[in-house]
Amino acid sequence: MQRVRIVTDSSCDLSQDEAERHGIEIVPLSIRFGSAEFTDRVDLSVEEFYERMAAADDLPETAAPSPGAFEAAFRAGAAAGAESVICINISSELSATMQSALAAATATGDDLDVRVIDSRSITSGLGTLVLAAAEAAEAGGSADEIVALLDDLIPRTHVFGALNTLANLKKGGRIGGAQAMLGSMLSIKPIVDISTGVVEEAAKQRTRKKSLAWLYDTMRAAGAIERVAVYHGDAPDLDEFLEIIAPTFPRESVRIGKIGAVIGTHGGPEIMGVTWIAPR
Repeated sequence: MQRVRIVTDSSCDLSQDEAERHGIEIVPLSIRFGSAEFTDRVDLSVEEFYERMAAADDLPETAAPSPGAFEAAFRAGAAAGAESVICINISSELSATMQSALAAATATGDDLDVRVIDSRSITSGLGTLVLAAAEAAEAGGSADEIVALLDDLIPRTHVFGALNTLANLKKGGRIGGAQAMLGSMLSIKPIVDISTGVVEEAAKQRTRKKSLAWLYDTMRAAGAIERVAVYHGDAPDLDEFLEIIAPTFPRESVRIGKIGAVIGTHGGPEIMGVTWIAPR
């Protein structure tokens, strides 16, 4: 019996197969288009989200899960026989999700040992950390050992995104340290760095091709990186980018997936994201 259960939120962008294979419980955020509200991954798929966003006049909005949703996930872990639950969430700088998880942990009282961790990351960066924790739990790791693992991995987790526009970040108020890029956002292909849990400017490129080349150059310059992931927001040039990085990062060594509604709302369409764990 697994002593530790792993819980996260739907901004992790793990596939359902990955979650089920590793016993990961995903608590969904909510997505709202005008008066229509959807539960992420439950009644709004990634494909449906991008179709709706393309047709919508206004930016969709996201909302954190309720504390009750997290508490239910925590208690489900206890019911499955877990001694401890580790809940790893989207950066507290970008969402109120951590607050809900902390409130839920308090509500469980002394019934269950719950550890709530700020990943200081998003999308495939969060997903990478969650997978690492789940693998450690499957191997019999204790809660203390898994928390120590996360403490080591979090500062070494890097997330970069090549955007087609900053419009979604601006409208959503998540622009952060990339504010200086706004003046020329119509004439550039911006790249943002979310490695510290906030959105910061990483580079400005004049074309999409140059922005993808910049991502590859940055990956190569990072040294012997591990757990490389490429995630995208319905990007038509995914295969092209995978070909660009293939000499150093062959397709079979890269985890590939789609950026879901939570991050896609703010990153906008056709975002190309890369994640890795840097060497110590």
